[in-house]
Amino acid sequence: MNLFGCPALYLVLASSNMTYLLRGTAGELNYKIWTIIWGAFLLIPSLIMKTLKEVTGIAAIGAICTMMAVFVVLIQGPMFRNSHPEIAIEHDSVIWTGFPLSLSTIAFSFGGNNTYPHAEHALKKPHQWKWAVTAGLSTCVTLYFMTAVPGYWAFGTTTQSPIYNSLPDGAGKMLSMIVMTIHVILAIPIFSTSFSLEFEKFVNCTEERYGKFGAWVGRAIIRSCTMVILVILACFIPYFDDFMGLIGALANCGLVFLLPILCYLKLTGVRNKPWYELAFCGLTIFLGIVGCVFGTIDAIKSLIKDFL
Repeated sequence: MNLFGCPALYLVLASSNMTYLLRGTAGELNYKIWTIIWGAFLLIPSLIMKTLKEVTGIAAIGAICTMMAVFVVLIQGPMFRNSHPEIAIEHDSVIWTGFPLSLSTIAFSFGGNNTYPHAEHALKKPHQWKWAVTAGLSTCVTLYFMTAVPGYWAFGTTTQSPIYNSLPDGAGKMLSMIVMTIHVILAIPIFSTSFSLEFEKFVNCTEERYGKFGAWVGRAIIRSCTMVILVILACFIPYFDDFMGLIGALANCGLVFLLPILCYLKLTGVRNKPWYELAFCGLTIFLGIVGCVFGTIDAIKSLIKDFL
């Protein structure tokens, strides 16, 4: 579900951004048309690229775009607050009722686990994977803090998701939207290709079985159907923040908090662990269950309100 939900969510964000950026211009189109355009555009690399080895370059570009958006928020958020002291900003220490949904959103932010096997396979030196994943996740944590702390300090309880919607209209907000659109568009092939590779493996769509051309036709059919379903999902669930909460709760909480711990204990045993390690594992599993169950309930309630 994560490999399917994330690219659909990214289509929502990219289409919403394009609708906003081009409003009032000759290129103005409605949200659903932009979703279809992006889907058709992204189908091209999906048909051309066989594995994740071909998407390494565009992944690096996406990471740079994310950093640019983070620095815009880091700089412009505090600048906006300091230049408008007349605006009262409220801050809450902890909003317990929003904890499950926030937990699922955090899980979504770290929910790339299911692309890891394919990413490791795409490395030139796979034995260095542990260093690659450590560096990648550490960078993500740093960027999240650089966005969250100044963003919430600047906008408080009025902070919107995505964060650049809280920025005042101008060059900074426009730049953030442009680079994040580039980022999510470049990230979609990573998820969709990973899903397609898993499905192709499941149905045994290989060159050994069908030949080179036959295998390509099989991949083309699978990936075209995948993209059509993603576009349909994005067209009919255009609510980014609540959709993200639902995907995070249903798919990512289990993927981030539950499966790693359960697999670790299954592979290495339980009785040979010190009590504090088991306590940490228990706490992580508890958080995963809370985020999965109550986060899903909150996200569904929010989506119902959106559609009503």
